[in-house]
Amino acid sequence: MSRIGIHSFVWSASSNREALEKTLDQSREAGFDLIELSYLDPSHVDIPRLAKSIADRDLGVAISIGLPAEGDISSADKATAERGVDILERTVALTRDLGGSKLAGILQTAHGLETSAPTADSWKRSAHTLAEVAEKAKAAGVSLNIEIVNRFESNLLNTAAQGLAFIETSGSDNIFLHLDTFHMNIEEADVALALRHAAGKIGYFHIGESHRGFLGTGSIDWVAIFDALVAIGYADDITFESFSSEIVDEKLSRKTAIWRNLWQDNMELAKHARRFIDVGLETARRKQELVTASHRPGA
Repeated sequence: MSRIGIHSFVWSASSNREALEKTLDQSREAGFDLIELSYLDPSHVDIPRLAKSIADRDLGVAISIGLPAEGDISSADKATAERGVDILERTVALTRDLGGSKLAGILQTAHGLETSAPTADSWKRSAHTLAEVAEKAKAAGVSLNIEIVNRFESNLLNTAAQGLAFIETSGSDNIFLHLDTFHMNIEEADVALALRHAAGKIGYFHIGESHRGFLGTGSIDWVAIFDALVAIGYADDITFESFSSEIVDEKLSRKTAIWRNLWQDNMELAKHARRFIDVGLETARRKQELVTASHRPGA
């Protein structure tokens, strides 16, 4: 069964001790199994204490980042690529030290709008460099999950099919897809078909509405998505992600253009999301049971 998670920025963008403890408590209160933490700086956080706090609440943890321009591993500039490798390796260690096994996000290139197309060389540089990081991450018990995002946040990987090709180029067995309904809704010809095509290579999954607010109030076809997840037997982590100008993070809010206040009561938002995901998956499972049952007379 999938662990159902929530992104920490639903609660707070702060990494001080009090805020992190409250984030963990609120995640548990809203019924989630996992907390996703983004851009956590180990130099400002007592990592052993946080790891214990997560474990004490019986929560799973995932870490997500987006590489900065000065740490783009697809760059032809050696120093830039090396900075990116250092960022990734330190974040792998952070994931391990917090008791997690998944590093997700835009790990393959810089996070942000690009004004030119990627090249074959940048693709190969990124794939081969990430494969080397992935091999070290495997020894730490951590998988790398590359987030496929829309064209306004990256120029390298915008569809699940591109992500699959990238993984093939890398040759790594420790790189997986991090798919996200918000981005898929923009880029994929058919989100459900893309999920089915990527079956077996999805390591992490973000659920977010088309406007990043309350689930079910946008344009995403949730029935098709839940049906596809059940059909492919996806049983890995599913994390709810939602952003509002109510909570601002300097590293993420501007890059993802979070200008509107889509919610104020984050507990109401979170509890609604948990119910929405549970009902969506349960309904899809019941449908699958109906269409696969033989219902033979006398059975």
